[in-house]
Amino acid sequence: MRTDPKLVRRGILASGVLAAALAVDFVTKWLILNLVMVPPRTIEIAPFFNLTLGFNTGVSFGLFRELFLDRPLVLAGIKMVIVVGLLVWAVRTTKSSEAISLSLIAGGATGNVLDRMRQGAVTDFLDFHVGSWHWPTFNMADAMITIGVVLLITASFWPARSTVSAQQRTGSRGRS
Repeated sequence: MRTDPKLVRRGILASGVLAAALAVDFVTKWLILNLVMVPPRTIEIAPFFNLTLGFNTGVSFGLFRELFLDRPLVLAGIKMVIVVGLLVWAVRTTKSSEAISLSLIAGGATGNVLDRMRQGAVTDFLDFHVGSWHWPTFNMADAMITIGVVLLITASFWPARSTVSAQQRTGSRGRS
């Protein structure tokens, strides 16, 4: 049985992007927990941005906190099923931008799942605000997920490279 080289390349691309997203998340959380926030406090970086240590036991923005408070592994399990689905999609897609975006989402989700499994909550520390209104505190895994979603939506507006190339070749022959 032969393996499709394109499938292997997309698998390597997806794995590399996931690993990079996971590494950024892991390193930033480690730095915050072990160096920057010892002792825990709020550090003003800019008039609109603070570093503030928090722990999220819910889903996004703390939603469903009560439901998963005593069952963090249930939420972790649900997210890992989603991560596997995203990686299968990333490997099977024909668009590199789609594979990258799905891998960023999967890497961010994996980072938060590992946090939840290790300590029962996700470490958050990025606090953007306008005056006294604060966006929910988040972390680099959440940023990777957001970047991945924006890239996925943006990339959906462009056709796959092979489709464009085929259309250009057909179009250029018709004009001659």
